[in-house]
Amino acid sequence: MDVTADKYQNLIEAEWRKIAQDHFEIATTFTAGPRLRRDHGEKHPVEDFLFNYYPYPIALLEQWHPGLGIILEFSDLELLPAHLKGRRYRIDANSCYVDPSTIDEKERLRFQWIVELLEATERHVPNYACHGLHEWAMVYRAEEIRHATIAPLRLPQAEIDELVSSRPITCTHFDAFRFFANQAKPLNRHPLSLDSRHENEQPGCVHANMDLYKWAAKSMPWIGSKILLETFQLATQLRDLDMRASPYDLSAWNVVPIKIETPDGRKAYETEQRRLAALGSDLRKKLIQAIHRVISAR
Repeated sequence: MDVTADKYQNLIEAEWRKIAQDHFEIATTFTAGPRLRRDHGEKHPVEDFLFNYYPYPIALLEQWHPGLGIILEFSDLELLPAHLKGRRYRIDANSCYVDPSTIDEKERLRFQWIVELLEATERHVPNYACHGLHEWAMVYRAEEIRHATIAPLRLPQAEIDELVSSRPITCTHFDAFRFFANQAKPLNRHPLSLDSRHENEQPGCVHANMDLYKWAAKSMPWIGSKILLETFQLATQLRDLDMRASPYDLSAWNVVPIKIETPDGRKAYETEQRRLAALGSDLRKKLIQAIHRVISAR
């Protein structure tokens, strides 16, 4: 690889260390609480979720990676952070960079699958009429209460069942659908499976937009930590919306519910869903562009 090509950018040590420190300080506003609660055996149903649901360590968010096309200059190899000496990096004299020659064909195929899913999602017509009913469908007829050990339900079971039975369920995200109560799955308008993701996922979906963090994490260190942190920041807002619209009583964490069992609540949910979907669309396009660059790099 010709690292002197115009497409590469050199960062002097003082510059990239400042960027890395700024990144760490922002990241720790999200990681400090979950790490502390984890060490004390405590849980937060909103703020800890992304570190439990997605299989990525807290350190991944805190560590700064420059991404493809950035060359970091350094004065002392011993003082270079350990994660910048990993197997994906090449050290040349007093510079280091992610080396695309370490990407094998299997990985390129995985990146291609991810980018095709993201492109298909972005092309599809958004649905803003789901109103967060997926969380309600998960506790339908009390077959299983997923978060029962953390929070109680805020409505009687009969009222939850009535809402699920009376409203159209239009979930398009398989990873949410698979947690539906068995009796709620036939109520969904879309037959979903793992293999049909490319046909069903759409850009209005809270979970599809939350998953931008997952796809960014799977594309590290190549795409760089800036996009990873941006997708995580969006995912935290989406999780907040998800839980506020849920049937759980989260008053112990000062989480104010969006009461989708009411017309005003559904309107409030849709307004916030649209706002976050617009942010998701912008990030999805950035992620698509970044992954395409990875696929084509040699």
